[in-house]
Amino acid sequence: MLNGKRILIGIGGGIAVYRVAELARLLIKAGAEVRCVMTKSARAFVTPLTFEALTGNKVHTELFDLTSEREMGHIQLARWADAVVIAPATANILARLSYGIADDLLTTMMQVNEAPVLLAPAMNSSMWESDATRHNVETLKARGFSFVGPEQGQLACGEQGIGRLSEPEDIVAALQPLLWEEQALKGKQWVINAGPTVEAWDAVRLLTNRASGKLGALLASTATAMGAEVTLIAGPGTPSTHPQVKRINVESADEMLAACTKSASNADTFIATAAVSDFRFHEMYTEKMKRGSTTSMHVELIANPDIVAHIANMERRPSHVIAFAAESSNHIEYAKVKLSQKNVDAIVANDVNNMGSHSASGWWITPSCETTIDTDTKQAFAEEIIQHIMELNP
Repeated sequence: MLNGKRILIGIGGGIAVYRVAELARLLIKAGAEVRCVMTKSARAFVTPLTFEALTGNKVHTELFDLTSEREMGHIQLARWADAVVIAPATANILARLSYGIADDLLTTMMQVNEAPVLLAPAMNSSMWESDATRHNVETLKARGFSFVGPEQGQLACGEQGIGRLSEPEDIVAALQPLLWEEQALKGKQWVINAGPTVEAWDAVRLLTNRASGKLGALLASTATAMGAEVTLIAGPGTPSTHPQVKRINVESADEMLAACTKSASNADTFIATAAVSDFRFHEMYTEKMKRGSTTSMHVELIANPDIVAHIANMERRPSHVIAFAAESSNHIEYAKVKLSQKNVDAIVANDVNNMGSHSASGWWITPSCETTIDTDTKQAFAEEIIQHIMELNP
């Protein structure tokens, strides 16, 4: 999808700037032509020579470059790009974009940019969670800017929290749906669930799993970019998506069932990528359980509802109901059993080792066929699944 595309990277000033070099390399490896605009603060961390060597193109730094401005260079630069990625998008950059301030080459160029924009924030968690930054983020989302990240983890200041720049592979994956030109799903209504569910035992302890929600988020963003109206029922930790995706955040399996049932009643397609907990605690305590002198404990679990089977057997059922089966062995055999038991139209079998990773592969299975989906990235995996769904009988 990126082959031959012209990608402009706006590089903000922050310690995460060194990771943008890897982003540029990945984009070029994918076949894109890359040019860079660096802010003054970014040049305090990495020199333009680094990006010139990687991209083979001059790095643009100054608004009042007379040679360029004689031809209105900042406008031509914006018109050249098929998409713009700003990374790291600092709190300062988000604020200036939100309020329309144009005081350097990057922000001035953004005043005339008409290409899709992906913002990859990186900053201290306190800055990210501040009222001012949250306001600026919501303003930019309302204007159609897309976001990827930031992520949870250890920050450059040594603190733990949300604020890390997304992995370069995830930024590339988030960029690709913005470049879809074919509106093959225009007029369709899709509902997708994603991520883990969380079942509370007491005030602090939870039952959950390692699912990241990445695949469901990519499916939602890609289907939206292809014209579909998408509702994403998102478990905890599910990544951000295309700004036009309608997102409903849930935690428990019961909450996810209620949201999926309501949303799927008018949907054309329902895709169940979520790793729903099979069981929940029979009894949930409102206060923290004390260990005391106890050396063992028996806990009773009860089964959670089978969400995809429930949707597949609704009276007003979506035309296509797609299940997922994450298995550790006998993937195809187990998936075929679930295909029949759950009354779904197709099932995607994959390996549990794909949970939380950047890569994905598996099998597309219907009552009449088995097709291997052998891909490198979760974005490519998502695109192939969508293609298979489009080929199902109406």
